[in-house]
Amino acid sequence: MRILVTGADGFIGSHLTERLVADGHDVRAFVMYNSFNSWGWLDDHASAPPENLEVISGDIRDPRACQQAVRGCDRVAHLAALIAIPYSFEAPDSYVDTNVRGTLNMLNAARDFGIDRFVQTSTSEVYGSARYVPIDEQHPLSAQSPYAASKTAADQLALSFHAAYGLSTVVARPFNTYGPRQSARAVIPTIITQLLRGNEVRLGALHPTRDFCFVEDTVSAFVTAITSECGVGETFNFGSGYEVSIEETAQLIGRLMGKVPRLTTDEQRLRPGSSEVERLSVNVAKFSSSFGWRAEFSGASGFELGLQKTIAWFSDEANLSRYKVARYNV
Repeated sequence: MRILVTGADGFIGSHLTERLVADGHDVRAFVMYNSFNSWGWLDDHASAPPENLEVISGDIRDPRACQQAVRGCDRVAHLAALIAIPYSFEAPDSYVDTNVRGTLNMLNAARDFGIDRFVQTSTSEVYGSARYVPIDEQHPLSAQSPYAASKTAADQLALSFHAAYGLSTVVARPFNTYGPRQSARAVIPTIITQLLRGNEVRLGALHPTRDFCFVEDTVSAFVTAITSECGVGETFNFGSGYEVSIEETAQLIGRLMGKVPRLTTDEQRLRPGSSEVERLSVNVAKFSSSFGWRAEFSGASGFELGLQKTIAWFSDEANLSRYKVARYNV
């Protein structure tokens, strides 16, 4: 297949691009245009890209750029988005422009060029704090941040294009991906990078629980959703199915790194008002039964193994040096 991956320069997008290339697909990687001519996490391929990888720069907020990106492709994996939850409180307009209008641009392009499968990337944040666990796809949607609201709108646009125009759309809803290359503003990388520099770990709320999914599992779920023929017009959750609190995660990372974390609350890392999502725990039964997928890094042992791989990657000074560890990036 010839597959377009938007957001290919990012954390999950770069891993997904490399996996699809390794699997033998022709991949067009759509990265965010910038004056540095950077391909983000795909820069390691800049000197000698694989023959089946084409990298193009643009902006999903530009309809023409989206048309050019989609032209000639069979399927689209749409991952490009603004994803930092704290920054969405500061700049909500930009989240509407990128996540809502940008998705609309991609959907219009996919419709115009007869794309036979469009995978829309969602987020567990659209559910808000769990009203029951594990969270299945029937759980009410309750956006508690502008980011979550923008992704809810984008998901509904994707589903509407299936209902109204027959676009073969699948909404993929991952829970809390972590692993190498993730931004240090995410909780697991920020714990690891702070512990690499000392014992004090400054965090926001410690009590919320999350269902962390190692990036290799997230990528395998995406590949399954992209290359399959089933599930059109539906939404699917995927994650590890292992619920753990932020505090427990910090303590476990400390143990794996041979440190005793000194956890302190950083006011600027707290979500405003009642916007904190208190609990997330995924039900993957629908995705597993429909696609035959299961998480390899599941349960307590799988979480520990994923953390070990993530710690090892960040502990490499060549990787750590890419991060501004001392500066909190909203």
